[in-house]
Amino acid sequence: MSIAAEAALGSRRVPGDRALALVVATAFFMEQLDSTVLTTALPSMAGSFQVNPLHMSMALTAYLVSLTAFIPASGRLADWFGGRRVFCAALAVFTVSSVLCSYADTLWTLVAARFVQGIGGAMMVPVGRLVLLRTVPKDRVVRAMAWVLMPTMVAPILGPLVGGFLVTYFSWRWIFYINIPIGIAGIAAALNFFPDHRHERTKGFDTLGLAVSALALSFFVIGLELLNWGVVHRVYGLFLLAASIGCGFAYSHHARRHPHPILDFTLTRIPTFAITMWGGTLFRVGISAVPFLLPMMLQLGFGLSALRSGLLTFSSGVAAFAVKATTVQILRRVGYRNAMIWNSVLACLFLALCAFFRPTWPMALLYGVLLLGGFVRSLQFNALGTIAFADVPQSRMSAATSLHSVTQQVSGTAGISISAAILAGTVLLRGHTRPELADFSVAFLTIAAISAFSVPYCLRLARDAGAELSGQRTS
Repeated sequence: MSIAAEAALGSRRVPGDRALALVVATAFFMEQLDSTVLTTALPSMAGSFQVNPLHMSMALTAYLVSLTAFIPASGRLADWFGGRRVFCAALAVFTVSSVLCSYADTLWTLVAARFVQGIGGAMMVPVGRLVLLRTVPKDRVVRAMAWVLMPTMVAPILGPLVGGFLVTYFSWRWIFYINIPIGIAGIAAALNFFPDHRHERTKGFDTLGLAVSALALSFFVIGLELLNWGVVHRVYGLFLLAASIGCGFAYSHHARRHPHPILDFTLTRIPTFAITMWGGTLFRVGISAVPFLLPMMLQLGFGLSALRSGLLTFSSGVAAFAVKATTVQILRRVGYRNAMIWNSVLACLFLALCAFFRPTWPMALLYGVLLLGGFVRSLQFNALGTIAFADVPQSRMSAATSLHSVTQQVSGTAGISISAAILAGTVLLRGHTRPELADFSVAFLTIAAISAFSVPYCLRLARDAGAELSGQRTS
């Protein structure tokens, strides 16, 4: 759909690529900042709630449960009610629930507020990406996505620093207040600049499919989380994982018979979409564990304060920021296939190196590993986030963004839960009361191995895959 057509549908102002991308970036920025600030504050919050620090992963997974459960509806709701309206409503829900998080007095009240926050996150990020992909021509998508990622990459830089500063000198409750001005500014910008995608309600809403898929995804996320708790909880966790598989089979049976399923897995017949979806899932499982493992290792294993931990981990974000200036040139020169193969290999190597971090290492060496690792990870994420939609028809773009977002969040949840389970398992086997450096080493090596399984998928990409997006010369 062209920009002129979007204007006819009621947008108040037709933005350029950069303006539109920066509006969309508000949602990405809020979500990334919220997660990075929160992970830095988890040890302090555990002390406030008087709970095991490992159990604080519930604050992350509660958000991801609602995120994965409601994402499937995001594309259809945007089609029906308009991208601008759904985007603004999602930002409002995210902002208000952030205030509720700040007033939590127990882990479980925080978990409830984070669940509501996830509903807002489930709508704002996929809808923002959907509008961008529908509005910007394919030959400018990579550049526009780089603008989306530019403010997003500031968040990992600011998150550990802001979180560490607020936790050290004020209170962890202040980390949620920073979403208020960002959310208000995002809503104001969207009302003025956001195209309002809307389609006729010609397709029936797959209510049953949404319910069954939500149960499957929620059971999966909660089941993984319970594996980190006591023996009784692990039994419940295994039961929920089995129930998730059962619901997954039920949804598969339903989707084959519904004309417009809420999650359309026939999109996996598109080679670039399928390869990047499955390969990207494995890659994200490992990489998503880093924001959870690294601050906790630096604070519990190295004995650093939240602020000093933030000062060290921010280097990954600094490197990610540099990707914006180089993504287009790298992809144009070497192509998606070569870039993604080498990025995945290097990212896994840098991830594995984190397993050998010790307090005796020179600070310059720690910064160097995190800096280079952040660069290759961010370049890979940029490549995965654009080539996935290279061959998706416009008529199926909303379904593709919903399915892609679901797999992103499921892999992110799995990364956090698997790394927490590994920590809990090693602590139990070695008879500790809290994680030590050796336990973190096992966790980092395991998630690096999981991410390495994404390399064979990158090898399956065609040599000219994404050439229209990158401008790569294939002749």
